[in-house]
Amino acid sequence: MSEYENEPRNRDNMIWAIVVVMMVVNVGVLTYTTIYNDGNVDTSTLETQIQTLEFQLGSAEQEIDSLKEEIRILDFSESSQDIGIIEIYNQTRNSVVLIETDRGSAGSGWVYDTEGHMVTNNHVVEDAQALTVTFQSGTVLSAKVVGLDPYSDMAVIKVNAPDGTLHPLEIGVSSELLVGETAIAIGNPFGLANTMTVGVISATGRQMDATDGYVIVDVIQTDAAINPGNSGGPLLNLKGEVIGMNTAIISSTNDFSGIGFAIPSDTITREITSLIETGEYEHPWLGISGYNMFPALAEAMGLDNNTKGTLVARVVEDGPAYEAGLEGSTTTATVGGFPFDIGGDVIIGVNGLTMDSFYKLQVYLTRNTQPNETVTLSIIRDGEVMSIEFTLGVRPPPS
Repeated sequence: MSEYENEPRNRDNMIWAIVVVMMVVNVGVLTYTTIYNDGNVDTSTLETQIQTLEFQLGSAEQEIDSLKEEIRILDFSESSQDIGIIEIYNQTRNSVVLIETDRGSAGSGWVYDTEGHMVTNNHVVEDAQALTVTFQSGTVLSAKVVGLDPYSDMAVIKVNAPDGTLHPLEIGVSSELLVGETAIAIGNPFGLANTMTVGVISATGRQMDATDGYVIVDVIQTDAAINPGNSGGPLLNLKGEVIGMNTAIISSTNDFSGIGFAIPSDTITREITSLIETGEYEHPWLGISGYNMFPALAEAMGLDNNTKGTLVARVVEDGPAYEAGLEGSTTTATVGGFPFDIGGDVIIGVNGLTMDSFYKLQVYLTRNTQPNETVTLSIIRDGEVMSIEFTLGVRPPPS
């Protein structure tokens, strides 16, 4: 039985204790009344009884006040998130580490398993020749990189740790998050070890720029303070589960401004095994560049201005789109004062699902497909809707 299950019983026990104390006091008062009404009792005996009752009453009042205070604390514990947050910090702080590199950079990370694997951001450890991790206890260990994914800004490092040093965190499901939920960030901002900040989930489904023009999808936005040095640390829910990995902020001063971003835990769960076993994660790849359709662009191509989807601007030579026969743009037009490559295929769906933006297309492929998997694209070509079979490739390494 957990401590949480014991709390109601403990409070009931204290309520009964107060009742018993009151019964003792009442019995004492009754005894005093009986003695007082007995004319055979002398004055000295009455004075002794009065002093005894006054002492008992004073002790009872102190005990009642003490028990009332304990009840108040238990009530606060049951209704207040602060007690839960304190417990979460105490349960997870030994799982969060400070990562320092030979490049002079520093960040955060957290324990994934008892074999010594830890998760952090790619940008914290990339190009480092030597790493150290420092635990909350002060233990310092050397670490090595075992896996990197620059496209998700994710890395796995490994330490050989003494028994009892590693305390893995549980990983939650970020796709179940709701805006307004409590978000707890733990890390080492500006080198200040094991700092906790608390906020809420401000938004889900954000996108964040990755390398080579790609984006990280399903990113979590939070107002829990994230600063330089927090990168790689866990973002937790009120169960103490990892729901994201603190990664970036939007700021004109490089300090926190109320807008922080975290890589979602679903991305971590999807990639972690591959990063540990192979050192990399293979992303599905279309081999195109393109634009979101909008009314003026659709009109410039002679399409209905409500047409939504991804206009294929360029097809990478010998890439999967090239091999499948997807066609890129053939001419240039000025739309809204800006030049656009137009005339290419417009991707409007995949596997029977509508894709009304490039981002939605990327989200679907990231969540649901693997390289070398065949998908069916719905496209508009020369004003006609058609389908094309498409075998996804492996996204090449960053240039």
